[in-house]
Amino acid sequence: MKHRIVVLGAGYAGAYVAGTLARRLSPADTEITVVSAEPDFVQRLRLHQLAAGQEIKAPPLADVFVGTGIRLRLARVTAVDPERQVVAVADAEGGGELGYDTLLYALGSHAADHGVPGVAEHAFDVSSRPAALRLRERLDSLSRRDEDGSVLVVGDGLTGIETATEIAESRPGLSVALVARGELGAPLSAGARSHLRRACDRLGITVLEHTSVEAVEATRVLCADGTALASDATVWTAGFAVSPIAATSGLEVTENGRIVVDRTMRSVSHPNVYAAGDSAYAIGDNGRPLPMSCASAGYTGMQATSAIVGRLTGRKIPNTKLDYLGNHISLGRRDGILQMVDGEAQAKPKYVVGRKAARIKAGILKMSLWTTSHPTFGLPKLKRHLAAVPDGAAERMVA
Repeated sequence: MKHRIVVLGAGYAGAYVAGTLARRLSPADTEITVVSAEPDFVQRLRLHQLAAGQEIKAPPLADVFVGTGIRLRLARVTAVDPERQVVAVADAEGGGELGYDTLLYALGSHAADHGVPGVAEHAFDVSSRPAALRLRERLDSLSRRDEDGSVLVVGDGLTGIETATEIAESRPGLSVALVARGELGAPLSAGARSHLRRACDRLGITVLEHTSVEAVEATRVLCADGTALASDATVWTAGFAVSPIAATSGLEVTENGRIVVDRTMRSVSHPNVYAAGDSAYAIGDNGRPLPMSCASAGYTGMQATSAIVGRLTGRKIPNTKLDYLGNHISLGRRDGILQMVDGEAQAKPKYVVGRKAARIKAGILKMSLWTTSHPTFGLPKLKRHLAAVPDGAAERMVA
């Protein structure tokens, strides 16, 4: 009987792991199934561009995995039972269960409302393709009005900054404001922070610092100081949260529901479950938890792949890099910030801004799309057969 590998999620982490496993493991021994609620590969790092009105490529997953032997199941994951080793899914036909021998959990994250009243009912976000298209439709309706519409972006993290600047540049007829809980760009170096302020001024973005939002209504936002801010479209970018599925499954998770993994991305509570991307609580080489990011998805995905292949084939498991080197921030299509960080994840004095930073960010996005769309390119064609070794044998060979 073939060893069943099930990959939950087909984002940056899930698509990479699935494709790499398909190239490195013999199909005579393994069966790989990817479960995805979306039929296309979603470039999550560019959803703010999609919302602003730009056309963003979304390759069909059926095309991405063509010729790899991977089975694609278009369905929504509803539960995981690690004791029975099954995954429950729901689709147009009603769904069912998928059994697995090895599970890779990469369901990603979604916008976190932090319990703020009205966010779910009235706010927009850019954490998924449907959500970004919903915001785009709203912005289109505002652009068609005779009077200027107002857009309020809540949250000054990377997503908030990119969303506010993209909308302001793409839709100059709209009034855009950015709400920051503290100082705008506080994690950046002084020079990069100054450049960010100049970019907001250039794009006509109103920045409201040291402002805490307590409630979101249909046409306004209520702040902790009693201020009411008018808004025709409130965009919530104040953090991300993971699905509760891992927590309810019995897997060991953190307080916010991320799966606790060892250095090889293996669940510390269930050895045949691995996690990658935003769903994994992984400690980086600097001793700090890796942030939710595309870069982290790449690093954790590579480590999970190496560990799965090593353990199944009885080979050495290398430690791949788990680095956090810096942040790439888009400020529209012709401007950006590349901020490097040190081993303590603090901003270095070194940074790159302007068109050069924008080109670097565009190159990274292009490379990410290409590598995801060609998951087996450049990998060795020699497919490894599984080896019947004790569970701890490969463990002793970890680099």
